[in-house]
Amino acid sequence: MAAQINPHPRKTVFVTGANGYIGFAVCRAFLRAGWRAYGLVRRPEAASALAAEEVIPIIGSISKDATFLEDLYKHTKTIDVIVSCTEAFPFGAHFEALLDSLLKLAKTSNSNGVRPLVLMSSGCKDYGTTGVYGSPGLAPHTEESPLRPIDLLAERTYGTLKILEHPNLFDAAVLRPTPVFGYDSSYYGFALELAAAAAKTEERQLKLALDFNTILHGCHIDDCAEAYLALAEHANRAAVAGQCFNISAQRYDTLGSLAKALEAEYGLTGGVVQGGDTALNLDTVLGYSQWVDSTKIRRLTGWTDKRMLLSENLHAYRLAYEEAAKRGHVGVQRVKERIQSRFSAQV
Repeated sequence: MAAQINPHPRKTVFVTGANGYIGFAVCRAFLRAGWRAYGLVRRPEAASALAAEEVIPIIGSISKDATFLEDLYKHTKTIDVIVSCTEAFPFGAHFEALLDSLLKLAKTSNSNGVRPLVLMSSGCKDYGTTGVYGSPGLAPHTEESPLRPIDLLAERTYGTLKILEHPNLFDAAVLRPTPVFGYDSSYYGFALELAAAAAKTEERQLKLALDFNTILHGCHIDDCAEAYLALAEHANRAAVAGQCFNISAQRYDTLGSLAKALEAEYGLTGGVVQGGDTALNLDTVLGYSQWVDSTKIRRLTGWTDKRMLLSENLHAYRLAYEEAAKRGHVGVQRVKERIQSRFSAQV
């Protein structure tokens, strides 16, 4: 019997920062759902990783004189969904260059009959911190919470909202994931590296000068990517457009629960205990207490997280992280370099 021809054209997604931690996961999620995926990468050597996953690589950089759209147009002049996963500090100039390219792409897509949806990535640190577990009046951050970013993130926090100012060309939403984990590039790799180093000492003890009631509200990278897909495929585009959405797991770890998992996994007979050198400056990774509510995206799309918490499946996550390290994965190398530059002398 002859193969049936699909009368409906395949939907397309264009992902910036496609070789990054979230961007790569987003590409894979859309591909699994039957989309055609194009991914923007800066370096030609990064294109092979995308091609191996059946993502069509587009090589170029986000700048005022960017030319990557010419290459994209050789493949398609319509894009159903644009996902921005690039990040740069300072963010302001980067965003202006990004927006210029997105406006051009949207104009071309519209002129060819497709109005894009833009999913702009920010992060839940836009809201600042919440109290620690057990603190009086503890409540999660919601999309209605005031924005209180640290200075380093302020440009991103407020800049990404400007994507909502162009309804004449595209629909848009701002996404705020919690920290993510799984596979390779998670900044929770700090905890794995510190525990591995502590396991080599005579005391087999890891000291952390942090509150063990700190809420570590992470989300597995696959679950996070599926949330992007859920918004892209939601039938009511008007309910997505102009909105902000948090992405978080239903439950969270605390530093205490992670500490117990690290003790067991790395054989830290001396334990993971409070104390040590405050100069290690772990606050932004392991001392940043935040509980984040994601009811809004769950009620709208039916999305839910499925993967286990970091503490619940630490052995598997450790194996994946260490295997990525053996392969020289750039995300792991980035974590290791920051560990070595900030912590190695004190661990």
